[in-house]
Amino acid sequence: QVQLVESGGGLVQAGGSLRLSCATSSVTFSKSGMGWFRQAPGMEREFIAAISWTGQRTVYADSVKGRFTISRDNAENALYLQMNSLKPEDTAVYYCAVSRDSYYYRAEREYEYWGQGTQVTVSS
Repeated sequence: QVQLVESGGGLVQAGGSLRLSCATSSVTFSKSGMGWFRQAPGMEREFIAAISWTGQRTVYADSVKGRFTISRDNAENALYLQMNSLKPEDTAVYYCAVSRDSYYYRAEREYEYWGQGTQVTVSS
């Protein structure tokens, strides 16, 4: 069974930083693009960032561009999201996901597997 486990969420003040991690099995991670999404209370889940299998290509939502950085360590089967200059509007549950192939996508429908999410709360 495919499992993705997010960690690193928590409570932080505005302007602070957090680093999210997503651990998964090598079978899941192998040759797959990965992405981060988030869902705030009462809102639909939205795309945050995605990265190709090689890590050479990344894409970000405009709302986080310049503040968040997605990266991956293929040797460790791990995905990361470095979040800097956090704002209260970044408060949400953050999810990692595995895409259907080696590319990176913005659309949820392109992702096959999802984690359970980790809560990020940014206080003003």
